Amino acid sequence: MEKKIGLLGALLIAAAYAPNAPARSTANLDDVLRTAVEQRRVPGVVAMVATADAVAYEGAFGIQKDAIFAIASMTKPVTSVAVMQLVEAGKVKLDEPAATYLPELAAVQVLDGGVLRTPKTPMTVRQLLTHTAGFAYEFLNKELHDYAAQGKVPSVMAGGEGFMKAPLMLDPGTRWEYGINTDWLGKLVERVSGQSLEAYFRQAIFAPLGMDDTFFNVPPDKQPRVAGVYQRTADGALAEQPRPPAKPVEFFSGGGGLHSTAADYVRFARAMMAGGRLGPRRVLTQESVAQMGRNQIGELALHPMPSFVPQLAKDRAAMPGQPDKFGLGFALNTQPLDKGRGASTLSWAGIFNTFFWIDREQKVCAVLMTQMLPFLEDGPQALVNDFDRAVYAWRARAAP
Repeated sequence: MEKKIGLLGALLIAAAYAPNAPARSTANLDDVLRTAVEQRRVPGVVAMVATADAVAYEGAFGIQKDAIFAIASMTKPVTSVAVMQLVEAGKVKLDEPAATYLPELAAVQVLDGGVLRTPKTPMTVRQLLTHTAGFAYEFLNKELHDYAAQGKVPSVMAGGEGFMKAPLMLDPGTRWEYGINTDWLGKLVERVSGQSLEAYFRQAIFAPLGMDDTFFNVPPDKQPRVAGVYQRTADGALAEQPRPPAKPVEFFSGGGGLHSTAADYVRFARAMMAGGRLGPRRVLTQESVAQMGRNQIGELALHPMPSFVPQLAKDRAAMPGQPDKFGLGFALNTQPLDKGRGASTLSWAGIFNTFFWIDREQKVCAVLMTQMLPFLEDGPQALVNDFDRAVYAWRARAAP
């Protein structure tokens, strides 16, 4: 009996110090997420971290781990990968006028002081990928906001694709301006491939990467897993918003239409971190991924984004990770953060407060998803910053 107890004790001690025992090493990551939910900074959160070898952490508090989130603008990197696949296939050229593939873009004019005029130069595919083509979002651009409010162009919040009739707000190549560029890229993928964006994504990206829970149209049997969207009430509480009636999506928005899980999106992030492949399946060449992760906007720079619809986005909130440049579909930070992200970390986010970053220098990527408005409200902004720091503190402890 004493020998059995001794053997059991030895096994327990060995398990406690085994390299794969995560309880001690990731406890602080749990604490960050749990505290954010307990303090009602966010209604619930799912987060995952991966290294070059495998998923190293997954946590869920206030919501189930396999919850399906509206990832909004985290759709944009997926669409950008699709475009780069077509570039690799020789079907698209980055510096070709975008109107070569989408002739209707040749007729788009610049709204300049309330007057429409012809742009000084044609927009290119590269400029659409870098948000330098001149398009904007009405809730982030005062002139376009007023133009839509006057009924001169359909609102992006009206549903459908009418908002794509919006004019340019700037001449191509003159400024970084976040806008509807990637929705036009989604149209480009459809036009060049001859498939719907939904079908193309499934065949060329989701199936190879094993992203089985990522959809434009969430299947009926998975609808119960879709996370509700919350907003803060006057007394500071979080209230779930009424869900609109479920109906099939007809416009596949390359700029913001996808739903996904943290587990699926971390597979996408891991593939990009590994130079375009996940295990034996490759979706891009290393050269294409490297190009996407280089500054593509020259001396132009990202800037704080004003918000003219405060229920959607906080005014001039700082993006996590301090990105100041843009690659092809991803934001980049030119400087490493102290005890944080390495230089040229790829990152972006979705308006419902979903976030990811891919640090190719330190070989770590992370996905953090909650579901609330407005974007970068104090609660989710504090959470993603705390989680960011906790990930790199964990990395430092785990280093040999």
